Amino acid sequence: MKLLLPLLALLALHASQAIADKAIFAGGCFWCMESDFEKLEGVTDVISGFTGGDLKNPTYNGNHSGHYEAVEITYDPTKVTYQGLLDHYWVNIDPFDDRGQFCDKGLSYLSAIFVENDTQRTLAKASKQKVIAQFPKQKVVTPILPFTTFYPIRGDESYHQDYYKNNPVRYKLYRWNCGRDQRLKEIWGNKVSH
Repeated sequence: MKLLLPLLALLALHASQAIADKAIFAGGCFWCMESDFEKLEGVTDVISGFTGGDLKNPTYNGNHSGHYEAVEITYDPTKVTYQGLLDHYWVNIDPFDDRGQFCDKGLSYLSAIFVENDTQRTLAKASKQKVIAQFPKQKVVTPILPFTTFYPIRGDESYHQDYYKNNPVRYKLYRWNCGRDQRLKEIWGNKVSH
């Protein structure tokens, strides 16, 4: 019996990983993106990091030139679809800001959807067209880009992972002072999920 329990736990872990898919989104501050997606039913893990650039092993306090702050989302497609992730993504970003997101400006804070295959590309393009149709007088600047290596935050900078959980007061002050929720409400109204 003692051997059976660890074996069953290992099989359950393997089974859950077998039905897991991944998605990568950039939407400004990865603390906020992590917080927004971890609340979504069916999302099993959200990792903060960098993607989109050529520089290997970017760091937050060092060089991350050319990279976007992004999140890698692991999800159970039997509970939430990629389309569901896209729907959630759009109402958690400002798709019209070509300088960054909210109070954070610069390339690393731009929004982007990173697609890994034709299915993701097709769904992402269709979701972007819906947003364009919804806001015909504004320019949607969020690009759909090919997947590149995702570099998770690590080492001395690991405090960025789960920042909203580990530093709730600082996180809430940052989010409020950055005007993120106020701008999201202005754009999306009652579709915002906070």
